[in-house]
Amino acid sequence: MLKRWMLLSLCCWSSIDAWAQAPKPTVDPKKPAAISVENVPVSSPEIWDRVRQYQSVRSARFRGWAPDGSGILIQTRFGNTAQLHRVYEPGGRREQISFFEEPTDGEFIPADAHGSLLCTLSAGGSEIDQVWTLDRATYALTRLTDGKSRNLLGPVRDDGLFFIVSSNQRNSRDMDLYLADPHEPGKLELVHQVENEFWIPKDWSPDGSKLVMNRYVSINETYPAILDLETRKVTPIKVPGGKAAFGELHFSADGKAVYASCDAASEFKQLARINLETMDYSWLTKNIPWDIDELTVERSTDGHELLAFSVNENGASRVYVLSGNEPLPIKLPLGIVSKLEFSPDGTRLGFTLSSPSAPADAYSLDLRTSELVRWTYSELGGLPPDSFVTAQQIEFPSFDQRKVPAYYLKPTNASRDKKAAVLINIHGGPEAQYRPDFDPIDQFYLAELGIAVIRPNVRGSDGYGKTYLQLDNAEKREDSVKDIGALLDWIAKQPELDPSRVAVIGGSYGGYMVLASLTHYSDRLKAGVDVVGIADFVTFLNNTAAYRRDLRRAEYGDERKPEMKAVFDQISPLKNAHKIKTGLLVVHGKNDPRVPFSEAEQIAPKVRANGQTVWTVYADDEGHGFGKKANRDYQTVVTIMFLRDRLSK
Repeated sequence: MLKRWMLLSLCCWSSIDAWAQAPKPTVDPKKPAAISVENVPVSSPEIWDRVRQYQSVRSARFRGWAPDGSGILIQTRFGNTAQLHRVYEPGGRREQISFFEEPTDGEFIPADAHGSLLCTLSAGGSEIDQVWTLDRATYALTRLTDGKSRNLLGPVRDDGLFFIVSSNQRNSRDMDLYLADPHEPGKLELVHQVENEFWIPKDWSPDGSKLVMNRYVSINETYPAILDLETRKVTPIKVPGGKAAFGELHFSADGKAVYASCDAASEFKQLARINLETMDYSWLTKNIPWDIDELTVERSTDGHELLAFSVNENGASRVYVLSGNEPLPIKLPLGIVSKLEFSPDGTRLGFTLSSPSAPADAYSLDLRTSELVRWTYSELGGLPPDSFVTAQQIEFPSFDQRKVPAYYLKPTNASRDKKAAVLINIHGGPEAQYRPDFDPIDQFYLAELGIAVIRPNVRGSDGYGKTYLQLDNAEKREDSVKDIGALLDWIAKQPELDPSRVAVIGGSYGGYMVLASLTHYSDRLKAGVDVVGIADFVTFLNNTAAYRRDLRRAEYGDERKPEMKAVFDQISPLKNAHKIKTGLLVVHGKNDPRVPFSEAEQIAPKVRANGQTVWTVYADDEGHGFGKKANRDYQTVVTIMFLRDRLSK
């Protein structure tokens, strides 16, 4: 099978080489109308033909149980955008129930007999999100929010009568909390007004009178509190040591306690039960030296409760169930678990499961029999499953001898005699973490181009403890760039890798890392692909959406302070663009509210001025990343063409 696959690959690339020598058309019929390009050649039909299978790989993500337990809600894509579908039985047909032109997410309204939905979406990637109801009895589609401000769907009350919306409708900056009714469009009742703060609503109390919420300062510092929805009084929850990071927050079945993931007592977020009367913490996972990732609580009317939580164990998920004092591990395949939710009768646990060699699908676990049930079977585009390469976990020493974790995908034919080119893919955030998820385009690079892929979790990445998380803060920003230099040293020592053919790619903060790496290591890199990346922290912070500005200052530093601005001026890729001596591909959506399009407009001409080849791909109908399949497919093909061109030299 593998030999036949490699032969097909060689034939494919031979035809592409022949195409390259033929007269080229001047108009690209595959380029979507909303995309404008500069210096990008007409895309190859043969590349489109071969990559089409990889682009046809689907995934399905669990979005919740139907209120009566008769099936589940999933998010998947069959057309140009991801939409909501209902599945009535394991392996059954997928009934599409949302039909927006934009990518859509949502959830069932609890206790609604018809399975009506709350949906969220924004236009053109603008992130001016709106909340809609889809009434499954009348098939009426109604927008609940104003259509102008940014509105985030918060927790829904257990009886489905009310939900919380975070909205900046008051001043376009502060995300106030509002009480909303699924059946009353436009009627939002202000319950918590904020000033230069960012509060995240987390859960309703069982009696519906209170809300537990979290004030986010930075990924290292948050402050939980209880909001009384009748009196509007906010009662802080005591934070051990005065400062910690909280993640999940859920009320207990009796409403007298809150379950929380918190790093006050450890390097990692442990699970605690907080007594709301005494503010005492009972730690429940002291023997688990990793972050509690997700948490869900099943609360019955008789006061019985059952907890399920996932742990981020070196990137992979381990799931536990807690009914008492001792967490019980659940045996699941290696992979990443998300969106944990108990069925209405509490007998099943639903979730999304993806693995390094298979796309995400919806599953459930029968808690009575421990049977794992697969609800969806996402298509692999006709690709043979046994051809997929699984990521290897590695680590390499950096400039200060600290070990930096990474995942390495090696082409099957890479050897000392046939060294592979390398693509370093750097995640964004910066407080994100690459976890060994399935990426069909990584598999394309491996099988079709013979390019190795390495995904490092440089300092500042989440998942490795709060000390590691803070190693790139403020003036230490470029220490994470030095980690890429150390990775280049590691690559040079691997007999199967070619250190003379290495490229970097990344999005958002990862785009900054790409540009910064090119300013430092142009003599060791062949090219960079900057996707919605930051070119200058000062212009980025001045121009990012108002509701995000202070949150980003907490992570990157405050450009209004002279000493911090001096650091930004020193490390800015824009101000160091004259040092970039490699090819560059810049991809950006013009509606991006996070990293404004002006960042791309600044960096591309600066690098061109160095005499370097710069391709640009800009989309009129996208924001922070391309969400529409046609645009994303074109971006992928252009990226393949660019990397193949640069890494073949």
